[in-house]
Amino acid sequence: MLEPTHTDNVHRRSLVIEDNQDIAHLLELHLGDISRIVDVAYDGGAGLKLAAAHNYDIIILDLMLPNVGGLEICRTLRARGDHTPILMLTAKSSELDRVLGLEIGADDYLTKPFSIPELIARVKAILRRVAHNSASAARAPHPVVHINGLTIDAERRQVLADGKRVELTAKEFDLLWHFAQQPGRVFSRAQLLDQVWGYSFNGYEHTVNSHINRLRSKLERDPANPYYIRTVWGVGYSLAEPQTDTTDGDA
Repeated sequence: MLEPTHTDNVHRRSLVIEDNQDIAHLLELHLGDISRIVDVAYDGGAGLKLAAAHNYDIIILDLMLPNVGGLEICRTLRARGDHTPILMLTAKSSELDRVLGLEIGADDYLTKPFSIPELIARVKAILRRVAHNSASAARAPHPVVHINGLTIDAERRQVLADGKRVELTAKEFDLLWHFAQQPGRVFSRAQLLDQVWGYSFNGYEHTVNSHINRLRSKLERDPANPYYIRTVWGVGYSLAEPQTDTTDGDA
């Protein structure tokens, strides 16, 4: 069993949605080292009800579930505006489901069978990244960024394009806000995977491409000729630099 991290688990609450009771109990045992409370659901419907009833710091979500599947749970939570981090558990053969899960808002995945130390490491990495993003937004000198018709509000996690609300998934917003911290800087796909997703997904650089395309479809007046998120061929992507005073919290 891993060494407890008592300073981490004072206020945390985790949810495990896993129909294999042996795996669920094992996860409950080890997550207890980093969470004060660990709730467990053995089917998707019960898990969805728990997710709606409590504020969780992280959800461990199996894809193959009775009643309501993991992808549907992920999609439903993100549609509700619930940004709780989600770590998916998948079968080795379900690559398309893993990619889809990441694209609709899951934060990370592990394939079965997995080691408990790796799962705990992934959970801690996600929690660190969430804490870092929250602290970064809180101390940002300009929590609202304006770029020629585009407004990005870090505190409210809201985006307006030409005054109209744009609905983004949690990961889409994280990606856009990352760009907004350094407009004009070019980021490679590997850098974005490392800095936005937390560490590299080997062979999953196309996940960045997919998120860029989805952002463009939601933000750009003409996605085929993007203004905000620009491709720098052979290097990566950058966010357009503001042409006027970049940011303030009142405009």
